Amino acid sequence: DQSVGGGGFSGGGFGDAFSDIFGDIFGGGGRSRVRKGADLQYNLELTLEDAVSGTTVKIRVPTLKHCTTCSGSGAKPGTSAETCSTCGGHGQVRMQQGFFSVQQTCPNCRGKGTTISDPCNTCHGAGRVKEHKSLSVEVPAGVDNGDRIRLSGEGEAGDASAPSGDLFVQIHVKPHPIFERDNADLYCEVPISIVTAALGGELEVPSLEGRLNLKIPAGTQTHKQFRMRGKGVKPVRGGPIGDLICRIVVETPVKLSAEQKQLLEQFAQSMDKAGKKHSPNENSWIDSMKKFFEDMKS
Repeated sequence: DQSVGGGGFSGGGFGDAFSDIFGDIFGGGGRSRVRKGADLQYNLELTLEDAVSGTTVKIRVPTLKHCTTCSGSGAKPGTSAETCSTCGGHGQVRMQQGFFSVQQTCPNCRGKGTTISDPCNTCHGAGRVKEHKSLSVEVPAGVDNGDRIRLSGEGEAGDASAPSGDLFVQIHVKPHPIFERDNADLYCEVPISIVTAALGGELEVPSLEGRLNLKIPAGTQTHKQFRMRGKGVKPVRGGPIGDLICRIVVETPVKLSAEQKQLLEQFAQSMDKAGKKHSPNENSWIDSMKKFFEDMKS
C-alpha cells in the first residue's frame, strides 16, 4: 500500500492510551504486549522534471527483518521461549504505592511475557537481523518538497507476531537551473535586450513541455511578468494546472565599442530633447527626489 501525505508520524490510538491508564489504576488489562516494528524514513532527491511528471525509483533501505533461523522467536531452533517467572507471562508487575496498586512493565522480560534461556545463534535472541531491502517507489506526478510517500509494512519487522512498521519516503526536489516552483506555478527569468524591451518582439521561452513563443510588447520594463496559463504543474492532490510566469529582466549592454558608445550618446541626447515623453518613471522619480531635498532645506 502506497500513499502520499504530509505532516508527522501517526502514533497509537486513544483507546490504547485510556486502557493503559485505567488498567494501571483499577488493575485491569494486565497482559504481555507485542511491539509493532519501527517506522523508517528515506530521503529521496528528485529533479523538478521527475517530480512534475512522476517516475519510478529503485531504493535500498537499511532495516531489520525477522530472523529466518528462529522464525523471529529469538530462541534456538528446537527450543522455545519460556513464560517469564517474574510476571507470569503478563508482561507487567503490580507495585503497591500507598493506597494505589500500579502496574509497570516487567523489568525481567521487558513487557514481552516470555524469556529466552537458549538464544538463537544468528540473532542472539533478538528475533531480528539487519538487512538492506531493495524497493521500487512509484512517485506520482506533481509531488513537491515536503511530500511523503507512505509504504505500509515496509518498515522494521516487529516482534514475532506483531506487524511491521511503515516506510516514509520524504521528497526533496533539487534546485533547477531555470525554473522555481511555487505550489502549482513555475517561475523563470527571461533576459531581453534594451532594443527588444523598447521596440517589442517575439522570443522563445522554455517550459517543461518544450519551447513556447512569448510576445514582448514595446516599452516592456524589467520585472514585468507574463503569465502563460496552464503551463505549470498539475498538483498531486488534484486541482487546476498551474501557470508559467515569465519575469522580464532587461539587460544593460556591456563591452561596447567606440561606435556603439557614440550611437548611445546620440540616442541619449535625443531622449533629453523629448523631455518626459520617453522615460515617465525616471522623470517622475527625479521630480520626487528634487522635492525631497527642497523640503529638507525648508
